[in-house]
Amino acid sequence: MYTVSTADQLGKVLRGYRRQQKKTQTDVGDSVGLLQKTVSLIERETERSSIESLFKLMSALNLTMEIRSKDEASDIESSTVEW
Repeated sequence: MYTVSTADQLGKVLRGYRRQQKKTQTDVGDSVGLLQKTVSLIERETERSSIESLFKLMSALNLTMEIRSKDEASDIESSTVEW
């Protein structure tokens, strides 16, 4: 589990998961109906991406999102990774 606080961090985490799965942007995009350039935009400029596209990409990578208050998040041990 990774703590993500900014759009930039989210893009890096998504790119890291995609690379870890040895998939190209085209691979994941094709599996959920996104263009390669849309996947690239999500990874590089997440703040400019639509929520719908973000969730499609997460689905292609078999990821879910969990939302917590900052107080709850600080109580839970979390990992940080530089992708």
